[in-house]
Amino acid sequence: MLTAAANPSNYIRPSEPVRITAFPKDPLGVMGATMRFGRNAEIFGEDEEAEYLYQVISGAVRTYRMLDDGRRQVVAFYLPGDVFGMEAANVHRCSAEAIAESQVLVLNRASVMGRAEREMDLSRQLWMLIIRELQRVQQHSLVLIKSAEERVAGFLLEMAGRYPGNGAIELQMSRRDIADYLGLTIETVSRTFTLLVQSGAISLETSRRIQFRNRAALRRLDA
Repeated sequence: MLTAAANPSNYIRPSEPVRITAFPKDPLGVMGATMRFGRNAEIFGEDEEAEYLYQVISGAVRTYRMLDDGRRQVVAFYLPGDVFGMEAANVHRCSAEAIAESQVLVLNRASVMGRAEREMDLSRQLWMLIIRELQRVQQHSLVLIKSAEERVAGFLLEMAGRYPGNGAIELQMSRRDIADYLGLTIETVSRTFTLLVQSGAISLETSRRIQFRNRAALRRLDA
């Protein structure tokens, strides 16, 4: 039976597994169950048994760890189409929460791995997912040697590459999420956004809707 760490009021679980067709060309669009998580609802916790794999259908998810000094480190953001919860061990090394109301496809890990042994397409995709996750971790490890402005510019370019659209993006994550992802304070993130606006690199249509004015300037900062 599927389980979730979130309070039952934060998610809806169908009584029968359903087949997801949101990503028909995706080999991971196999028999699974959809679960709807409310804003800030926990999907799984650190050190819990890693029984399932997850794919974001709508909304957004953050994974994070709590440091010994009580600070939160956001490890990654997952957007529609992204798969998360893949672990080398049998337990989760971090916790996962829905950033906003989100719909997630939940797949039994053992079933997926067993099927991957028989189906080359699925095996290949899982391999590519692992490679992309390693690349993301390697790229993120370089963040701490950069200035605040360079970190925020790189983050905006990363999100621009993952969100649909050309001129603007609608960020679902808060300034606190961004700060905990980049290893900055909320005040520094907000101040850096203001500096990027003043420089003409971006404009803020709302607190979360970012309009790109000069991507070349952002790329120079991220270089």
